[in-house]
Amino acid sequence: MPQYFDTTPDVRSDEQIVPLQLPDLSAELLTDRGVFSSDHVDVGTKYLLLEGPPPVPTDRVLVDVGCGYGPIAVALAIRNPNAQIWAVDVNERARRLCQRNVEAAELANVTVATPDDVPADLTIDRIWSNPPIRIGKAALHELLNSWLPKLGPAGSAHLVVQKHLGADSLHRWMEQQGYAVSRRGSRKAFRLLDVT
Repeated sequence: MPQYFDTTPDVRSDEQIVPLQLPDLSAELLTDRGVFSSDHVDVGTKYLLLEGPPPVPTDRVLVDVGCGYGPIAVALAIRNPNAQIWAVDVNERARRLCQRNVEAAELANVTVATPDDVPADLTIDRIWSNPPIRIGKAALHELLNSWLPKLGPAGSAHLVVQKHLGADSLHRWMEQQGYAVSRRGSRKAFRLLDVT
């Protein structure tokens, strides 16, 4: 069965438009089958965008890990016009959609990329992510171990994770790796985690 974290989704295309409505911005986003939450902006993603930290004017590099069709990347780019946003995903269909959504919103500060396209020496101010929990615990740990060390000295990551998919165990694991983790919020099925 095709998964949204497959590199090349083997599922027929069926594009549609979904709205992203937040108090400070709105956008119409193109989605398709074979990407995460293709029929609506995921509840966890919207929670992160509503309750995550406000923009930091001095931030220069922000990364959306697992960008999908781009709701987080688009919101970050609008809110942080002076920062460079990296929208990263392994799914080529998701990247194409994200690029089209960035272009439709006329955002010049977003680079859509594969993980391998991101410079190895990039120092990141903030990571925002609804991480792909369903890739499995070992793969998720590997993914986070590849991104969290790129945070600068004052950098932080902001993650939304479903409780029943292991939010609390992920919280403990990141602490065991030496990161300071705090729970920014908890709503219904989701936890918001800040990692430094």
